[in-house]
Amino acid sequence: MDPPNQVPEQFSPFPSVQFSLYQQDNTAFPNPSNNPIPNLVPTPIQNPDLGSNHLLSFSVPKKRRRGRPQRNLMSFRVPFIPNGNLSGNNDLASSSNSVSVPSLRANVENPSSFTQTVADISDEIIVINKESTSEALIALSAGFPADSLTDEEIEAGVLPVIGGIEQVNYTLIRNHIIAKWRENVSNWVSKEMFLESIPKHYHSLLDSAYNYLVSRGYINFGVAPTIKEKIPAEPSKPSVVVIGAGLAGLAAARQLMRFGFKVTVLEGRKRAGGRVYTKKMEGGNRLCAAADLGGSVLTGTLGNPLGIVARQLGYLLHKVRDKCPLYNVDGKPVDRDMDMKVESAFNRLLDKASRLRQLMGDVSVDVSLGAALETFRQVYGDAVNAEEVNLFNWHLANLEYANAALISNLSLAFWDQDDPYDMGGDHCFLPGGNGRLVQALAENVPILYERIVHTIRYGSHGVQVIAGSQVFEGDMALCTVPLGVLKSGSIKFTPELPQRKLDGIKRLGFGLLNKVAMLFPQVFWGTDLDTFGHLSDDPSRRGEFFLFYSYATVAGGPLLIALVAGEAAHKFESMPPTDAVTKVLQILKGIYEPQGINVPEPIQTVCTRWGSDPFSLGSYSNVAVGASGDDYDILAESVGDGRLFFAGEATTRRYPATMHGAFLSGLREAAHMAHCANARAVRTKFERTPSKNAHSCASLLADLFREPDLEFGSFSVIFGRKNADPKSPAILRVTFNEPRKKNHEISKQDQQYSNKILFQQLQSHFNQQQQLHVYTLLPRQQVLELREVRGGDEMRLNYLSEKLGVKLVGRKGLGPNADSVIASIKAERGNRKPTLSSLALKSGLSKLKTGSLKRKMIRRAKVVRNNIGSTPPATSNIASMKVADVINQMPPDTLGSGKNQSDM
Repeated sequence: MDPPNQVPEQFSPFPSVQFSLYQQDNTAFPNPSNNPIPNLVPTPIQNPDLGSNHLLSFSVPKKRRRGRPQRNLMSFRVPFIPNGNLSGNNDLASSSNSVSVPSLRANVENPSSFTQTVADISDEIIVINKESTSEALIALSAGFPADSLTDEEIEAGVLPVIGGIEQVNYTLIRNHIIAKWRENVSNWVSKEMFLESIPKHYHSLLDSAYNYLVSRGYINFGVAPTIKEKIPAEPSKPSVVVIGAGLAGLAAARQLMRFGFKVTVLEGRKRAGGRVYTKKMEGGNRLCAAADLGGSVLTGTLGNPLGIVARQLGYLLHKVRDKCPLYNVDGKPVDRDMDMKVESAFNRLLDKASRLRQLMGDVSVDVSLGAALETFRQVYGDAVNAEEVNLFNWHLANLEYANAALISNLSLAFWDQDDPYDMGGDHCFLPGGNGRLVQALAENVPILYERIVHTIRYGSHGVQVIAGSQVFEGDMALCTVPLGVLKSGSIKFTPELPQRKLDGIKRLGFGLLNKVAMLFPQVFWGTDLDTFGHLSDDPSRRGEFFLFYSYATVAGGPLLIALVAGEAAHKFESMPPTDAVTKVLQILKGIYEPQGINVPEPIQTVCTRWGSDPFSLGSYSNVAVGASGDDYDILAESVGDGRLFFAGEATTRRYPATMHGAFLSGLREAAHMAHCANARAVRTKFERTPSKNAHSCASLLADLFREPDLEFGSFSVIFGRKNADPKSPAILRVTFNEPRKKNHEISKQDQQYSNKILFQQLQSHFNQQQQLHVYTLLPRQQVLELREVRGGDEMRLNYLSEKLGVKLVGRKGLGPNADSVIASIKAERGNRKPTLSSLALKSGLSKLKTGSLKRKMIRRAKVVRNNIGSTPPATSNIASMKVADVINQMPPDTLGSGKNQSDM
């Protein structure tokens, strides 16, 4: 690999290349009108088949097919929205915890009933325009469910009440704003643009949707002049230190600058971009080409934010064409029928592995995908010849490329957990290389190069980032270094990161992909294809130069790149570059010389060494055995009470191992940091005038406890932060002489038992009072321990005093520390969603979908219990079985071919 500290080149000298975005088949998304529709968004379907359950098919490529044409697609099922109105159907699976509107759900077995339902409420639903279906699809491509709320929207309190007509109208407005911006991403979309089209009594919904989308970076982001104009000349908010100038760091830095923060970016290399690196390769006769040595393919361009940045810059994208011939070890083309037969068998094995993990349940977390596939191949393998075996191994190499990991290291349970969130659309190259995007994003961002960070200190008063002998101080810091660097421990955190985060860093996998880029005197392989593959007869070398990318149509010169994946990628790190190039040329000569085509010597070659690069130590993340998608969320959690944040492709469970995932994580953390800074400013202002706010704080406390985060017995709790940091503050309230609630965990013996001193004295002393509230401050972990105490309220009170040494006090006795926590909780909650009782006051059109929220709470509770060391439940008998034993017990119909039924 070229030295990582190379100065970024200018891309303007490259000769202009004529290219265009290859149009999709118009039958997929026909345009019913003659209006121009942006290339990167889906277009509305004119006459959907109402007999197909009012659902429109929205196909996206599976991750496992990253390196090859998409023959097998999975589909999102999108509800058809008749007459401009949303159906309320929530079958998108975009967010498993999304809240829908059951009363508006289409009765797919009785379309007339559905039509009647819409007609009955149409006078209450906003009709912004007649393109609601199209706008819902655009919102879906941006990561939103078409007709419901995301978990993030619910937590942000975008609506005072979840469900009902208000939610339907909110989603219509939200989708409309997103679609409006996508029409012309070079314009700044202002709130005033929508005032006339939305009734005045719904302007509060407009405010909520618009503010949410802008603050979270879903609209009005990028490098368009109208957006750059919004960056203030002088910062008005605290200073932020960003570690790393990759896509995550650059996205966050630009957004924070627009928010008014003073930003400093520290980068260890001599260039920006991180694992996105476009190198200018040059030769004689004025030959030159732009070679993407790191991230190269823009995946899912329907909603890809980097595709939007490319549009702002006026760059068209080149679709990676479907044609991808494969060649045998001897250089002869693979028979097409055999190719399709083996590919079909390979996909069936993946489907069987998916069904196996369902039967195995939690045990599958500790089983590798490779073990399952190998066992299936042994149990169900048909008689195959050597060529079919080599072809099967090629598909394994392709899968290892998609995940940057050996299949023996991938989790059977969660290796493809991000598949449902694929943005959909073509895989594309950016002509001239992705370095053009990096260059645009880095413009006017204050980046200090060759600053190798080795220590990050964080605390309640701010952060210190130490690079060499220099100390950079800030109010907050954002760490965007790759997972490989975090795993190496080359950066020391003071205090040490929470064990929960350290465990997540250890569990997640971080794999390797390498490349050989070759600039030739001319294109001898033809310009009618973008990819071709080569088979190996050695399973341990199946990933060695298994796939070639032709960049001749987009790089500005005759450029060919060979990929090295799987086990071969690790061996490649120590292979001399001359040996690597010699092997590649042998493969190319074996393919083309029998066709009478001369293969010339390359003018220039570059071999990457991403595993040895100290600033990456690998290529991208994957879900290893023992890990899950939850670990991406854990890596994304901030630490230090809103002082130290984390971004990068390994912090996004929906879009890991992608350039757009890194970019989106930067926008996400910029919003998170701005929120924490605002909350801290409110809290500081509150602390400076405690005497004036004493009565206000007491009123706030009473209001917050109307919706406690946790209740058990006579105890109520509100948490100071939404994440699961065990040291985060919580306020515990104990209520005495309250009408006793039914509590099934308290037996009669427990009720008769009383603490000899504490509980009897408190009860007798306050027995004349209607209700008494006493309080204390506790860490989150101690609250959860207290909840697990059995024996009723008396035993819990005894645990508080004897075990924890806690004193319960009145409101005034909590002191200024509690005032700070109360102000923080108030700022954190914002417009808190109401309880179920308040929902009951609304019209009977909808109810809160409690089941999904309950499941979410259960999942979080599992994480918390694991964190505090509670004993896990006994596993089923299947835990002691081998994978083959489970397979032998699977019924034939379970193992049959068909669509992947995994609920991952």
